[in-house]
Amino acid sequence: MRFSGITTVAAALTIMAASLPAGAADGDTVKAIKDRGHLICGADGTRPGFSAPDSQGKWSGFDVDFCRAVAAAILGEADKVKYIALTPVQRFPSLQSGEIDMLSRVTTWTLTRDTALGFNFAPVTLYAGTKLMVHKSLGVKSGKELNGASVCVPPGTTIERNIADFFGNLKMSYTPVVIDNLKELNDAYLAKRCDVMANFGPGLALVRLQSGKQEDHVILPDDLVKEPLGPAIRHGDEQFHDIVTWTVLATFQAEEWGISSKNVDEMRDGKNPEIERFLGKSGDLGKKLGIAPDWVYQIVKQVGNYEEIFENNIGKNAPLKMERGLNRQWTQGGLLYAPPFQ
Repeated sequence: MRFSGITTVAAALTIMAASLPAGAADGDTVKAIKDRGHLICGADGTRPGFSAPDSQGKWSGFDVDFCRAVAAAILGEADKVKYIALTPVQRFPSLQSGEIDMLSRVTTWTLTRDTALGFNFAPVTLYAGTKLMVHKSLGVKSGKELNGASVCVPPGTTIERNIADFFGNLKMSYTPVVIDNLKELNDAYLAKRCDVMANFGPGLALVRLQSGKQEDHVILPDDLVKEPLGPAIRHGDEQFHDIVTWTVLATFQAEEWGISSKNVDEMRDGKNPEIERFLGKSGDLGKKLGIAPDWVYQIVKQVGNYEEIFENNIGKNAPLKMERGLNRQWTQGGLLYAPPFQ
């Protein structure tokens, strides 16, 4: 009799498991993507290393690769993506209206965007922060020396609010130079129409690199605020949210286990049951999401793990040469951590 409680619980769990659907039914977004045969992704278009087309119209970059990863997961082909270039002001209405399926455009996860604007965010793909860059000729070494400065800032962004808070907290005045088009904003700073440029750190490093005279620009040490960046989708489609979420997490987990685009075939046949399940050789993880069993295999084979996505676009293998910093695995002192693929 002392086991009756356990038996009762076990029986209840068995009944619950039997009542659950065997696989996810396609929601509106996933059905639309499958029906049209491609994912529609909102991107930047003016930021090499993150999202920009080349002279032949082929898109590439860190944010682009997460669009490609979602397409690989849902459609089995990473290049089945249509990209729409959006300014900071355009990006949220385009996502809300359904013009795009997902937004992958250096977008910061905030409470307001997650609630009032009606978006869901995937796990953070890049931990960054708002910083300030000045012309070296100003002789400035800290943001506290910028009273009365003119500041180039993109409208409709967390950066605009962060600058207002920074100067307000220090009781300093400033003149905002607000330009929606990123290239025009960068050009305005380089032409010295403003003393300071505000952006997330990697964006400033890219502008400095593109100037051709990196030594003429100084990124100040001040960290204004956290900028956790990642893909966003609309509220209301849990299946698509799950797919985008677990696609990002799959790139984290693949790196942690040492699975890359170069060895994924070997790893899939390596007789490790956990990795076989992860890569779809066994188990039903894909079925639970309503996609193919080999969805993770396709992501890693066609796009790569997180390390490959980072290093090839903005890290050591790219002109920007960003350090991983917080964007390292949890086992290496970073913040990348994936829940179990079970």
